[in-house]
Amino acid sequence: MITDKAKLKALLAQPRRIVITTHHKPDGDAIGSSLGLYHYLIQQGHHTTVITPTDYPDYIDWLPGNGDVIIYPDNKELSEKLVEEADIIFCLDFNHLSRIYELGEAVRAARAAKVMIDHHLEPEDFDDYRHWDINACATAQLVFDFIVNKLGHKELINKDVATCLYTGIMTDSASFSLPNTNAEVHRVTADLIDCGAVNWHIHEQVYSNQPQTRLQFLGHCLKEKLEVLREYNTALISVSRQELEAYNITTGDTEGIVNYGLSVEGIHLAAFIVERADMVKLSLRSKGEFPANEICKKYFSGGGHRNAAGGVSNDSLEAVVQKFKSILPEYKKLLIQ
Repeated sequence: MITDKAKLKALLAQPRRIVITTHHKPDGDAIGSSLGLYHYLIQQGHHTTVITPTDYPDYIDWLPGNGDVIIYPDNKELSEKLVEEADIIFCLDFNHLSRIYELGEAVRAARAAKVMIDHHLEPEDFDDYRHWDINACATAQLVFDFIVNKLGHKELINKDVATCLYTGIMTDSASFSLPNTNAEVHRVTADLIDCGAVNWHIHEQVYSNQPQTRLQFLGHCLKEKLEVLREYNTALISVSRQELEAYNITTGDTEGIVNYGLSVEGIHLAAFIVERADMVKLSLRSKGEFPANEICKKYFSGGGHRNAAGGVSNDSLEAVVQKFKSILPEYKKLLIQ
């Protein structure tokens, strides 16, 4: 058990076998924070591997170190061997082992010291050391703080570390637009730019490098699928598996579509509900004090942040849409105030 910072620093003082993992269907913060930590650790001679429980979007596959990432379903035997033999396992951007699916049981059983770096609510107690703050705008911000303030190694924030961490902060803060993007976040990103992150290039790679089919799909969602429920100041977009296939939509192509609903004038809550091969997934975004995470936790086996949350269901797409609509009267006072 690692009970304090001094013991963790002592553990990291010599080269170790380290695994970094993050949540299923990783986003920009999950991969950015994982690869940022990876580039820091390899500078100190640690044998470090990033393992993701699933594949992830193309818009982040340009990040330095991406080619070294192991995707668990594609190489289970090697992944489980690395987890079993690891001295330390870093768990980034998630706080429940269920969030890494099959890989979770291997991590739970591993003898390695487990370090959680995360900003989500209600963590599970599987970790030995925790760097956790629900007020952080991104896990990448916490990785920066961990390296600089907990371990005292700001000089090891090189261009690769900075690029990855900047990407994580930029994407999880919705390009620095969310309420928790405070002055400290901007001070961190300024430091990352000083350390080599090229902010305009990162933005271009993430947001201005999309396949034509993705833009056509977005147009379809906005023209044909956007439903505005004015009585509840709520916007809803729902899409079927057939619609995904018609536009050749792959992992990550639906990222951010929910935010378009939230951008409609007067809207306080937006939902994006999508039918996947194995389940229906729901993403919620809200403004102000509205608890999107409460709806996801209470009704859709999920959770997240107050203004950004997600859930799942094994019901049909139509049933999930109707269930979501049936919940809105319960929250009407909050939605219309």
